[in-house]
Amino acid sequence: MDITDFAAELLGLGEPTHFEPAIGRIRNELFARLAGHGFRSIALETDRVAALDGRFSHNLGEVDANRQLIAWLREYNEHAGEPLTLHGFDAPTEMFSAPSPRAYLEHARDYLGLDVDIAALTGDDERWNRSEAILDPAASPGASPEARELRVLADDLLVALHTRAPRLDAAWWRAKTHATAGRGLLRYHAASAQPGDRDTRIARLAGLRAVLMAENLLDIRAMEAGRGPTLVFAHNGHLQRSGAGAGAIVASLLGDRYAFVAGSLGHSDAIGLGEPEPDTYEGRLQPGTETWKLTGLPDGRKRTDTKPERGYFGLDADVLDGAAAVWHIA
Repeated sequence: MDITDFAAELLGLGEPTHFEPAIGRIRNELFARLAGHGFRSIALETDRVAALDGRFSHNLGEVDANRQLIAWLREYNEHAGEPLTLHGFDAPTEMFSAPSPRAYLEHARDYLGLDVDIAALTGDDERWNRSEAILDPAASPGASPEARELRVLADDLLVALHTRAPRLDAAWWRAKTHATAGRGLLRYHAASAQPGDRDTRIARLAGLRAVLMAENLLDIRAMEAGRGPTLVFAHNGHLQRSGAGAGAIVASLLGDRYAFVAGSLGHSDAIGLGEPEPDTYEGRLQPGTETWKLTGLPDGRKRTDTKPERGYFGLDADVLDGAAAVWHIA
């Protein structure tokens, strides 16, 4: 089995943690191989707008493999007849904060040449940016009359952009990406303003993030459809075909045009993860794996020595449900 065997337009390559360095290095090698077989883009779990300028959210710019990927893409594109593109497919949110929609909506407004005072509606950016706006419904501006007016405005901007759709040049796509991000932020802040206990609110925001991710992936495929397939790289939880994550949403809409390869990790000194028990999924995959391998779905059980504080979650039945294969790193 080889990574180039998958014929999907959108190939999801999952990882069980962001913090094992070998995962990113091998991802880069796999994308270079896929680029030789027609793939023209890669989409990462980072802010879509930031990625337009080669930047990362969630501190992922500190990951060596991500910096190496940017450098390799630039070198490749210097001599390529058809360039490779880096996309982000996440919303511009962090764990406990989400920025003001002002700058995103203003970008689209300026592209369209409209005379609309968006700053008068958003007010001070800090009232949106602060963590209290996400953690405390009473402190959120998301349900204010101004926020509701901004949501109508964001929709109007996107309608206006689509009246110019025949242009579809880089500037148009950039403006649409900003407008979409601004509308997504307004949805996120509106959800933050809804009352509920902590678990309810976290689940609500996670569900909305999945929707925004899925919308971005479908938009990216619309951009890339005429050039070639796209590799999507993110945590397994975002890409798995089961559940309610972005992968499940995309899979329901694209069917076989979306394939998911689950990421598996045996042990990791970087996150303090020891060897898996022999009867776990990872334990079944570990023997005979020198560095990594691409293989079929294993039998076994879920391991219990996980490291959720390091963002590591082992294979389980939900991750494997609908997966086309597993790439296991020893």
